[in-house]
Amino acid sequence: MTTILGLAGSLRQASFNAGLLRAARDGAQGVSLTIGDIRQVPLYDGDAEAAHGLPPAVATLQQQLAAADGLLLVTPEYNNGIPGVFKNVIDWMSRGDGMALFKGKPVAVLGASPGGFGTTLAQAHWLPVLRTLQMRPWFEGRLMVAGAGKLFDDQGNLTDDKTRQRLDDFVAGFAASL
Repeated sequence: MTTILGLAGSLRQASFNAGLLRAARDGAQGVSLTIGDIRQVPLYDGDAEAAHGLPPAVATLQQQLAAADGLLLVTPEYNNGIPGVFKNVIDWMSRGDGMALFKGKPVAVLGASPGGFGTTLAQAHWLPVLRTLQMRPWFEGRLMVAGAGKLFDDQGNLTDDKTRQRLDDFVAGFAASL
């Protein structure tokens, strides 16, 4: 069975992007979509890494990435770019032997935003990072969920059937490419 690791780039309890990722997992057909936990990943500190090695949360994410056929990045857009907390997670995951885990790994990027353009700029902002990690971005599908405040409930759960169908099609397309 195809396995995808999904990471949502927000720490908010009712995050639209965490909700989008949960909906992706719940709608995935014939695919195992594992949701990685970024909440325990500390800010990157080279001195801490030298003294203590990789934090356990990072080691877990690296193991999940190693076991996955592809990576799904569900990104918010903060100030027209990548959220710092999300970039920090990827920076930590690339440490130690982690860089080799990204090389050649298929990746798809999607996201939800309350604004009118979805996460267009954040998704574009990921491209130099993915290039540096030598990943294989999936460009056959594109999903930017705009106006997310009207599509999710107060707990961050996707409630819009049209968006859910678009999401299911996106995940199925990505999975078929793996």
